[in-house]
Amino acid sequence: MRRRNLGNQLRQLREAAGLTGDQVIERAGWASASKLSRLENARSRPEPRDIQTLLEIYNASDEARAYLTNITREAGDIRSWLRKFEVMTTNQRVYAELEAGCAEIREYSPVIVPGLLQTEKYAMTRIMSMLPLTTLSENPEKGETETPENEVRARMSRQSILDREFEPPHYMAVLDEAALSRRSGPPNVLRRQLTKLQEVATLPNVTIQVLLRDAIIGEWYLANTAFSLYRFADPHDPETLAIEGISTNTVLTDRDEIRRYSVAFDWLRTAALSPEETADWLAGMAKEIDARPSRSAPTPPGPIPMPPAQRSRRTEQRLTEQ
Repeated sequence: MRRRNLGNQLRQLREAAGLTGDQVIERAGWASASKLSRLENARSRPEPRDIQTLLEIYNASDEARAYLTNITREAGDIRSWLRKFEVMTTNQRVYAELEAGCAEIREYSPVIVPGLLQTEKYAMTRIMSMLPLTTLSENPEKGETETPENEVRARMSRQSILDREFEPPHYMAVLDEAALSRRSGPPNVLRRQLTKLQEVATLPNVTIQVLLRDAIIGEWYLANTAFSLYRFADPHDPETLAIEGISTNTVLTDRDEIRRYSVAFDWLRTAALSPEETADWLAGMAKEIDARPSRSAPTPPGPIPMPPAQRSRRTEQRLTEQ
């Protein structure tokens, strides 16, 4: 986000100066013709010397120089930022980077409790259940630190932003009732997850609402995916939308797309139980789990196979063809 903000500001300064990219490259004396493009599009780590060169060419004001110099330092200082976390994996780093400078986070989840609200055992259940799918790759790129244990630890590290002392973000989450159903994990795992949601919901900056399965959203609207919306403390940082997939994450800053998802979130929030009603619902769900014994998964219906000796030649041929 810092790099994107920096790139946007540099582009605006260049356009205000009436300069083309080629003219800037020539004046800066850079050998690479794509260097400016990479900086303006946040595709490279900014070097303070290069930014100072551009500020001189654009004849930037003292105020702009101070502001962009500070952004450059933050955009390039990745190591000190990562030291804030006990451990960080590639997948969790995507979300940790988005959450770091947030003033507001809004999340909707139809089937899974969001990472910022998960317990360790719930997180491990989710990761292990997805493991057979995430390993279906001909060219795996995971390093030695990309283990389920470290993935859980990284997810737990991210959660520290919700109760940090200095300006924690305002966090709002709408969870579909299905995300807290008995399908989501063993009773002991789900019970602890429900308790954690009740505990986190008491934080003054956190709002959690449950969307019941029979709730009518807007004019019969149906949300077809989980999503997260991020608004940052610096108003120049673009609002961001993140959609999590099985193995890839989509991060967008398109204003029209964000506006659509913002409206959808308002519909979901309006249709959900109030925070107070949600607290009662979570408590009741926890009691129901304690009172009702768990059931094993039923055996899927189907014909009972014949012993090999009883199969006719025609049956063997048909099975072979199939």
